Amino acid sequence: MSNFRNLLIWQKSMSLTTKIYFSTNNFPKEEIFGLTSQIRRCSISIPSNIAEGSGRESDKDFLRFLNISVGSLFEMQTQLEIAKNITYLNEEEFNNLYEDSREVERMLVSFIKKLKDRN
Repeated sequence: MSNFRNLLIWQKSMSLTTKIYFSTNNFPKEEIFGLTSQIRRCSISIPSNIAEGSGRESDKDFLRFLNISVGSLFEMQTQLEIAKNITYLNEEEFNNLYEDSREVERMLVSFIKKLKDRN
């Protein structure tokens, strides 16, 4: 995998990251070094690890980075729920972001399985 930009999973995770940035712009300013920063870092980690892993020499290395992406995704989903619970996100915003994250999750899990089956 040399051109990660062609991977639909990378494109979708980039779109999710962009949406996360717009949604967290509305969080209270006192959260800039707290929940806002944490959610953003997790979201950035997803496409970043897909890109980095795609440049590795083996499927085994790529799988390791894809699994890191999954961990970051789950962490981000948890933080989105916290943001909803403390009303930084309304129900509609949360549902939209969560559904997008679930789509990326399904794609990641499927891609990981495909790479594992190939070996």
